[in-house]
Amino acid sequence: MARRSTGGVVVDTRRTSPVFALRFRAYGRRQFVTLGSAAEGWSREKAEHSLRYTLADVERGIWRPPDRQPAPAPELPADPTFHEFASRWIADNASGWRPNTQVDYKWQLTNHLLPFFADYRLSQITIAEVDRYRSAKVREANLSATSINKTITRLAQILEVAVEYELIDRNPAKGKRRRVKASRPAPVWLDRAEQIASLLDAAGELDRTARRDRQHVPRRAILATLVLAGLRIGELLDLRWRDVDLTGGRIHVRASKTDAGVRQVDMLPALRDELLALKARVRRSGPNDLVFGARAGTPLGASNLRRRVLAPAVMRANERLGEAGEVPLPEHLTPHKLRHTFASLLVALGVDPGSVMDQLGHTDPSFTLRVYRHGMRRDDASKEALRTLVGGPDWAAVGSNVVSVDFSAAAAGR
Repeated sequence: MARRSTGGVVVDTRRTSPVFALRFRAYGRRQFVTLGSAAEGWSREKAEHSLRYTLADVERGIWRPPDRQPAPAPELPADPTFHEFASRWIADNASGWRPNTQVDYKWQLTNHLLPFFADYRLSQITIAEVDRYRSAKVREANLSATSINKTITRLAQILEVAVEYELIDRNPAKGKRRRVKASRPAPVWLDRAEQIASLLDAAGELDRTARRDRQHVPRRAILATLVLAGLRIGELLDLRWRDVDLTGGRIHVRASKTDAGVRQVDMLPALRDELLALKARVRRSGPNDLVFGARAGTPLGASNLRRRVLAPAVMRANERLGEAGEVPLPEHLTPHKLRHTFASLLVALGVDPGSVMDQLGHTDPSFTLRVYRHGMRRDDASKEALRTLVGGPDWAAVGSNVVSVDFSAAAAGR
């Protein structure tokens, strides 16, 4: 007697509108057929009905897998609205973006660009209208100049595609004149060995006095990795023990937001000591385990790291510095500014500009050269204190290219 075909309905609820599909066996193979979303009129009852008919066709031997070619997207009008075109742009490109990028771009569109431009035809978005948008955002005073400029950059990115499709002749959002003029903030990073030591000592003190349910968070090791390896916060939170070569003295950064960010970072001796000690005491130290994971082995959150690791350590360091009559740490210190601290450290240690860029995963030399201009003004005693901090006066990180630098030649690009 032939075996009766069986199957079931699968509902994907991760989408805004649940998507229904069928899973069943046909002709000795597992089959999966997507039906459609609730927004397209599908329901569990309708999906069950489709399943019964599909299984009956399988039993009769007449069922054939559907054509897997995607249906062509509907043609846009000759002069679509910005809402229509931006929606198509999101749909065509979102799959290639990182999750955080998707969230950021959709926030810029939903909360800022679409409320202003949604009903404009592309041909109606002129330079004057872009300037009017910019002025409206400045008057609202809800966004910083940098954030306003990011939304205009996104508008220009979308309209550039419209130019390529020959829907408009020129991109009205393109060019520096469309942006808000923003003063460059003063550099914020830890500049002296005493500041770095104060921050790391404060984090170590917090580790020793932490509540039992917070002792799994290695505050000192986290901040030491940000300061002494220059990882971006996302790179730090994705770091796994297989990426930490304690024998060779290198960190392999694999999860980065740019191709240049995929790199090897030479470990300073002080950081290698921190990570050796950390690996010896943590429960989860297998190759695939996160170096800085939560108690259950899941990733820590970036906002939690800022609020529960960096901010308390800065506060404790400033308390201790105040008691000693010393200058407090700079205001507005962030994980990214600790990355800048790493660049400043490398400059003090005499690492050449190209190697600094490689260690940071940068392709634009402008930031590196700004740090060099600042670092070259340090006195010898400050540089010696930094060398001692990271591993002794005879410091030489494994694989680093330590040379004396002719800064004038570096700045000239020679």
